[in-house]
Amino acid sequence: MKATLTLIVVSALATGAFAQMGHGVSKNAKHVITCPVTGDKVDMDKATKSHMYADYKGNRYFFCCKDCPPMFKKDSAKYASKPHVKTPKAKTAHKGHH
Repeated sequence: MKATLTLIVVSALATGAFAQMGHGVSKNAKHVITCPVTGDKVDMDKATKSHMYADYKGNRYFFCCKDCPPMFKKDSAKYASKPHVKTPKAKTAHKGHH
């Protein structure tokens, strides 16, 4: 009985810890992609606003939490085939020169 109770407490703590890591996507998210590191769903708009992405070889990868970018950067080639989008072109302030 004591072992069962301990397992329930440990499971509840683990579930709570994951909920606090920032994982999970709102049902209202319009652009959803998978984190290349964890495989969790990511709201691309939210990740863009919080700078939770990295560009690698012309592609942009979005992350579910702050622990993922360092892992991605450590071995980017390992994750290169994971879900991504083309890196957006930088917006220029002036279209033409005078």
